[in-house]
Amino acid sequence: MIITLKNGVCELKLNRPTVFNSFNQAMAFALQKALDEAEFNDEVRAIVITGEGKAFCAGQDLAEAVDPEGPELQSIVKDHYNPIIERIRTIEKPVIAAVNGVAAGAGANIALACDITFAKKSASFIQAFSKIGLIPDSGGTFFLPRIVGMQKALALMFTGDKVTAEQAEQMNMIYKAVDDESFEAEVKQFAEVLAAMPTRGLGLTKKAVNASFTNNLTQQLAVEEELQTEAGQTYDFREGVNAFLEKRKPVFKGE
Repeated sequence: MIITLKNGVCELKLNRPTVFNSFNQAMAFALQKALDEAEFNDEVRAIVITGEGKAFCAGQDLAEAVDPEGPELQSIVKDHYNPIIERIRTIEKPVIAAVNGVAAGAGANIALACDITFAKKSASFIQAFSKIGLIPDSGGTFFLPRIVGMQKALALMFTGDKVTAEQAEQMNMIYKAVDDESFEAEVKQFAEVLAAMPTRGLGLTKKAVNASFTNNLTQQLAVEEELQTEAGQTYDFREGVNAFLEKRKPVFKGE
């Protein structure tokens, strides 16, 4: 795992390029640890997950999965991937996926679990599980139907067809497909913009959206009331209001 922190943006780069950044136990645990550290580091205002080399992440390293001395499949799902997805969704900071190449299997679903996903136009997404007789994990059966609808999701899961970045954008699977040449600069600029915003409020917005997946309207209105009250007690709210009244640019702290 390559970790960098600059201008409030913590970049977590998957670093097994010779195997297309496929996950083994060590990398899964390293990503979990890096997410924990980013969550509790006040200098981190936004998080970017990307990959080293030509791929974002090809999913599970199958050599580990079939190794008699390696972790069992249940442990791989329970101990490796589920905690990563839980962390991505519960960290009250923006988490951006920067898909720099193929995202397959668990790699595709980790990208979909992020708050906002960019992808190079040369990148692709593949629900590869059906090719080896498995079901989508890493939150795939939760997020993909909610993003693209049941029939489209099931078709992609059943067939394992490749989805280009531009197709993914068209079906609202991702936020944006970006020209390869400008990809890194655009993601960097976007992440730094978010990092300079009132990120406490952004985190509470994320918390509210998470709750909306299972709440009815009355319950969600109560969540909005609670979190809006909390947001109204932040430094950034006071700074934003004062800056508006004083006709100046606000300086937010994420507090």
